[in-house]
Amino acid sequence: MKAYWNNIRISPKKLRVVAEIVRWQDVTKALDFLKFAPTKWAGLLYKLVYSAMSNAINNDGQSKEDLILGTIITNKGLVYKRGQAISRGRSHRILKRTTNVTVELQVKK
Repeated sequence: MKAYWNNIRISPKKLRVVAEIVRWQDVTKALDFLKFAPTKWAGLLYKLVYSAMSNAINNDGQSKEDLILGTIITNKGLVYKRGQAISRGRSHRILKRTTNVTVELQVKK
């Protein structure tokens, strides 16, 4: 009952804020929160949690009401390095960070 998403084009620091809020909640409550949260990364996390829930229902035969969000791991992914031209022929480095996310669901006891 897992779902993975690698190299999401968002900083892991930003995604961890939302992940901390929904961790250890019921799946239905977490999906409701993520659907209406006013941030881009909440929408991305919504897709991943919904995918994990669908995997649990279709592959493992679980019911939606018995599932809770277990662990949400947000790790650093690839870092795209870009440059911005500045005066005197120099450049500043721009780091475009990505995130690897793992969502694991558990059954209520």
